[in-house]
Amino acid sequence: QTPTKGHKNQQPHLLLAHLLHPPCCTQPKTTSNMSDDDYKIETTDAGASATIPMEAGQIKKGGFIMIKGKPCKVLSISVSKTGKHGHAKCNFTAVDIFTGKKLEDMVPSTHGTTVPVVNRSDWEIIDIEGEELTLMDEGGNQKTDLNLPTVPENMAEEIREAWNGGENSVIVTVQAAVGIEQVVAWKKESA
Repeated sequence: QTPTKGHKNQQPHLLLAHLLHPPCCTQPKTTSNMSDDDYKIETTDAGASATIPMEAGQIKKGGFIMIKGKPCKVLSISVSKTGKHGHAKCNFTAVDIFTGKKLEDMVPSTHGTTVPVVNRSDWEIIDIEGEELTLMDEGGNQKTDLNLPTVPENMAEEIREAWNGGENSVIVTVQAAVGIEQVVAWKKESA
């Protein structure tokens, strides 16, 4: 249903779609439907892309966006309409997923931006040595390259107290994006 050159006998909504997204500016439509599975990227593959391109107008509240090179979670979006031939602009208010710092960005809704590929996984704490964690997942895989979180500042101490020198089972949630991994949440397992 891609609009063709002649506008005379077309339905108004197709004409509007043609004016908003002229063929010169859009990708050709393909018949295959892409699912979220197409974007699952293994963290072990160094050649894998850490971000995917997306039109700014497609990003929703609660989704992710790259702002100033930082992976962020979108808190709010306000769309401003501009003049007769201008583009609607999306004003994003977002928070850095690793530091909690608030960032803002304004992008025309039809322009491309980048979205970080964010993965979350749960790991059980096996050992805490200084600031370094030894973690294990359900499959028995060990992870030794993470430290206790520095943001928020009291989380590291809470995890250490909950773990209690190995007396309790503590599960941490590790969030990974753009080559960064960090503990973002934890829960104490009931025995």
